[in-house]
Amino acid sequence: MDFGNIIEFLGNKTILVTGATGFIAKILVEKILRIQPDVKKLYLLVRARDAQAADARLQDEILGKELFKVLKEKLGSNFESFVSEKITVVAGDTSYENLGLTAEQMKDMYEDIDIVINVAATTKFEERYDVALGVNTLGPKHVVNFAKSCAKIQLLIHVSTAYVCGEKAGIISESPYVMGETLNGVTGLDIESEKKLAEQTLSNLKSSDLPEKIIRQKMKNLGVQRAKFYGWPNTYVFTKAMGEMLVGQLRGDLPVIIMRPTIVCSTLQEPFPGWVEGCRTIDSVAVTYGKGSLSLFLADKSSVLDLIPADMFVNSMIVAMKAHVNQPSLTVYQVGSSYRNPVSFKELHEFHYHYFTKNPWTNREGSLVKIGKGVVLSNILIFEMILFMWQFVVQMILIIATRMGRSDLQRTLFNFDKKLKIAMKLVDLYKPYLFFKGIFADANTEKLFITARENGLNEDVFNFDPIGINWKDYFINVHLPSIVKYLF
Repeated sequence: MDFGNIIEFLGNKTILVTGATGFIAKILVEKILRIQPDVKKLYLLVRARDAQAADARLQDEILGKELFKVLKEKLGSNFESFVSEKITVVAGDTSYENLGLTAEQMKDMYEDIDIVINVAATTKFEERYDVALGVNTLGPKHVVNFAKSCAKIQLLIHVSTAYVCGEKAGIISESPYVMGETLNGVTGLDIESEKKLAEQTLSNLKSSDLPEKIIRQKMKNLGVQRAKFYGWPNTYVFTKAMGEMLVGQLRGDLPVIIMRPTIVCSTLQEPFPGWVEGCRTIDSVAVTYGKGSLSLFLADKSSVLDLIPADMFVNSMIVAMKAHVNQPSLTVYQVGSSYRNPVSFKELHEFHYHYFTKNPWTNREGSLVKIGKGVVLSNILIFEMILFMWQFVVQMILIIATRMGRSDLQRTLFNFDKKLKIAMKLVDLYKPYLFFKGIFADANTEKLFITARENGLNEDVFNFDPIGINWKDYFINVHLPSIVKYLF
């Protein structure tokens, strides 16, 4: 196979991208438009009430982002006419049959589409169970059925997550899920039953005339309960795993790639270094640490955190696309760095300390925030005991300060109490990954890269080999400056 003509391969293709307002999808869309202006059409599916609202989301949440500045500079005054010719934004929702599209919309799309790329997902760890099931589990089912109906379909790419493995330790292989498979051996996982359970629970809650806030929390609790019952740590990875099961079961002879990225972070090179959007997994820790709100944290310093820059992940998708069109098989690609270029929590802590010491953040009062090295504990029990004792002491002193009318001391204690709660919230959310002992094998991904390299791959345009990443340089000169720019 000639991997030297990937750009040519993208020419005259019609591609449907779901979840088009998401982080990864935007980078993918920008890349295709920038390297191959002769792509025939990109259908972008966005959740919106009508065509006008969908177009507004296209302008505000996709084309209006700084991500597209390189393409805008390249095209100049032709940018708007170019994107209006190449992009068709469609109001729809993968949670519904036929993606929520009208018969007229479907007719045109069925006849045109060559490739479907499903990026739609809700990535909240503790999302409402009904919402997570709709997008992460039933969404893939509806996308597969839609793709199978397309007259010229050549490939479906389904973007999942490497963490569908749960809290497994050791080497984690690129193997697909079997329908009903669980992580703890508990039998009886049935997706249709899970759907009915979520629907019935929601119906019962609504009929009880409870406030929406309580209904929302109870639906979140249900998702966590169901996930843990079958061995997954949170609703997100549980519903994504079930989504993979449906893709495998329903695809028939449809060519399918399941892409499992690890933790996707800011761009390494394209369209420029350091573009990021939204407070992603590790970035919430960086933000709270850089703002001086995190001086005590819980983690195993020797544990490896598996990261992949977003542009490298997108490159792997495009190269895999070239390799698998019209190949009636299902292939899983885990795209990460822990197997061939690992970075530990200890190293990440050093990078953060180094950067924020030399580049302290200026707070709202105009003061530079001084960052301490902080304490990272590896014992959960000791960590929780320390937090409990601190909270108890703070509450006692707060009572005394209130009686004495010491507003200055009250403010200090309130701020300290807030920092403790932030630390507890972050630890509670990310605990399964702070002691994660899994290493993601990427044999399929490595083989794809080596084969492509041997067959003419332009590595300047489509590099996705993690071995070449210098993590210290990336964090200090690319990622952390981007976090400060976009998220602080």
